[in-house]
Amino acid sequence: MEKKSVFKNIGIQIIIAMVLGTLAGFLMGKDAAMFAPLGTIFIHLIKMLVIPLIVISIISGAANLSDSPSAGKVGIGTILFFLLTSAIAVALALFAGEVFKPGVGLDLSSVSHMFSNQYADKGALPGAMETLIGMIPTNIFKSLMNANILQILVFSLFFGIAISKIPKEKSAPITNGLEGIIQALIWMVTIVMMIAPIGVFGLMADSVGTYGFDMLSLVAKLFIVYMGAILVYGFIFYPLIIKLFSKTSVSDFLRAMRKPQVVALSTASSMATLPINMKTCEEDLKVSKSTTSFVLPLGATINMSGNAIYYGLVAIFFAQVYNIDLGFTGYLAIIFTATIGAIGQAGVPGPTFLVVAVLISAGIPIEGLPLLFALDRIFDMTRTALNITGDAACAVIIDNLNDKKDKIETV
Repeated sequence: MEKKSVFKNIGIQIIIAMVLGTLAGFLMGKDAAMFAPLGTIFIHLIKMLVIPLIVISIISGAANLSDSPSAGKVGIGTILFFLLTSAIAVALALFAGEVFKPGVGLDLSSVSHMFSNQYADKGALPGAMETLIGMIPTNIFKSLMNANILQILVFSLFFGIAISKIPKEKSAPITNGLEGIIQALIWMVTIVMMIAPIGVFGLMADSVGTYGFDMLSLVAKLFIVYMGAILVYGFIFYPLIIKLFSKTSVSDFLRAMRKPQVVALSTASSMATLPINMKTCEEDLKVSKSTTSFVLPLGATINMSGNAIYYGLVAIFFAQVYNIDLGFTGYLAIIFTATIGAIGQAGVPGPTFLVVAVLISAGIPIEGLPLLFALDRIFDMTRTALNITGDAACAVIIDNLNDKKDKIETV
């Protein structure tokens, strides 16, 4: 009877699907692409629900939070948490890169045919004013159609705050309606997650079959250092700040995060993991619904500590390959670009070109980047798992601090 209950666990099913998909991809090679539609259907179903869930959750969260005297502190605290932890993540990556030197003595001449300059025009980051203007939608329906997450967030936050400012008798039906829609969307996500193991099998089989593991040997040291940094950040840094700044038990936090981490590993998508992460925070970690609805959708968009580690290590890797002395200015450029550039990074799987901007900012050649793109699925899975762990850690800490402030103000 106990075995049956274990195998009914969606997390266990997804792990089994990952193993079977990896095996199928290894044995079938490129023929495993026949399973790709299974993964595509699953990702499409998730994407279908993610934008509505983000919009309704942010509006509802902002409406409920704005009613609290500490609402502004929650918003500012959340953004500062994401920016600070991303900057620390880059610094950790740079430190690990300098200590373990993954790119020193590496000869890439055998794969020089893969080098390309076609990504040179993808490294431009918009200026501060251009970014600010670009965040404001001129047509929210167009923003929804194009899935422009930052514009959607701005409108949803503004609308949620507006709801909180109208009289209670008029806003109550709206907030109750939003809560009902959220519950309906979560039900839909729960149904979609039933086919997650099938979708994960298709994603893994296609990825392993297409790229294989041959390329990994060339960047094995980079991958090992990267995994070490991810593990340190996920299992030492985040638990440490959970212990210092919240009442939540570290062991309870790590135990609760197993399921969303497995989903993040298998889908390589913060957006796809958002519903299960929200459910985990509310039900297992006892984070308030208003904090969860505000922090997690925001985090799925702008909290990219895993990406920040990746950007920092890749920059160090190629600097060492090309024997470039970065110096203090180079390090600052990497930290700044990797931290700020991650804001607005889409939480969906696929190669990220923000690393181009990071390399260019420090004067590092980008020709060798295609070497890493073939392995991006492997990197993406692990950095996504760290990203969503950071989202949950932020929700736990912000909710704890907000609860303290509310109690003080009540007294």
